[in-house]
Amino acid sequence: MHMKDLYKHILRISLTLLVVVTAVIMGHMLWVRYMDSPWTRDGRVRADVVNIASDVSGLVTEVVVHDNQFVKKGDVLFRIDAERYHHALEEAEAKLEQRKINLALKRGQSTRRAMLDDQVISREDREDSDLITLAAKADLDQARAELGHARLNLERTEVRAPVDGWVSNLLVRPGDYAQAGEAKLALIDQKSYWVYGYFEEHKLALIHVNDPAEIRMLGTDFVLHGHVESLARGITDRDNPTDVRLLANVNPSFNWVRLAQRVPVRIHIDDIPENAVLVAGMTCSVIIHPVVKATKTAMPPA
Repeated sequence: MHMKDLYKHILRISLTLLVVVTAVIMGHMLWVRYMDSPWTRDGRVRADVVNIASDVSGLVTEVVVHDNQFVKKGDVLFRIDAERYHHALEEAEAKLEQRKINLALKRGQSTRRAMLDDQVISREDREDSDLITLAAKADLDQARAELGHARLNLERTEVRAPVDGWVSNLLVRPGDYAQAGEAKLALIDQKSYWVYGYFEEHKLALIHVNDPAEIRMLGTDFVLHGHVESLARGITDRDNPTDVRLLANVNPSFNWVRLAQRVPVRIHIDDIPENAVLVAGMTCSVIIHPVVKATKTAMPPA
């Protein structure tokens, strides 16, 4: 009976030690993962946004697309009233014909005067006639340029998509007045999706350009694969702003708890599956798998 109690006591101690050792090992693994593994939950899906604005001014007569529609490069997005641009084109064409006739006239006069001797016409008048012909040729070239400009303006009354992507924030409606250069809608570039991972500053030494990366979308098991494209080389120092006279405005007091700065790391997405729905601004976790093992004091490569 005494030996049986001894065995139970040893078993309880062994189980307790096993639990303590397991807890220590798990705690150490979690600490190493948190401190020495390049990963972050603070990732954002980003994409290039093209602000679409008309190159000419006028009333919007037709909006061909609708919000969130996918369009191809070159598709018409909306049209601007082209009536006055047709008139401008006709005026430029007429002006060009007028300049052609004027050049023919000046050339004929110059040719006839060149055939006359100095007793009939002075050398000065002959040289002036040649210069007038050259001026008429320059006027013709100017008319051709104005005609090309008029044709370009007429062509630009149809606002087309510069890239493949999705229409977003469609604000233009028929009857609106489109001012040249004023953005009327946004276009999300289909081929421009990438991820910004905001990593703590002490983890940058573990991250290198071209290191493989896993991108896990928030709340799903969906995983994208990519690689490190670049590391940001500057972030705003909120404790050291600049006043109106460009002097450092140093904060006299600081918080007791100093959190590690978050530095953006740009992740290139290697392949986007067809069934993946990416939206600029979505949250994700980013895990980096370093190819080169670096020390904590090492600096990331340039």
